[in-house]
Amino acid sequence: QVQLVESGGGLVQTGGSLRLSCAASGRTFSSYTMGWFRQAPGKERDFVAAIGWSAGLTYYADSVKGRFSISRDIAKNTVHLQMNSLKPEDTAVYYCGASGPWRFSMIADGYDYWGQGTQVTVSS
Repeated sequence: QVQLVESGGGLVQTGGSLRLSCAASGRTFSSYTMGWFRQAPGKERDFVAAIGWSAGLTYYADSVKGRFSISRDIAKNTVHLQMNSLKPEDTAVYYCGASGPWRFSMIADGYDYWGQGTQVTVSS
């Protein structure tokens, strides 16, 4: 049974940092793109960042470039999202997803597996 489990969310003040983690199990995701999306109340699930099967293949939404950093540990089947200089508009439920194999996607419909999400709240 494939599972993606996010952790690391919480409440932080503007300018603070959080590190989200996603632990995958049930299969090896070495050939999958791993992505982070976020969804605020009443809004669609938006792309945040993705990392491909090669660590050099990364992509970020314009709104988080220079503040967020995605990384993965293929051996541990984990992916992380380091979030710095957080803003109130970053408040959302953050979801980890897996797309593949051998497909690099920045669209939610392109993802095959999802976690349950972790809440990130940035206070002003």
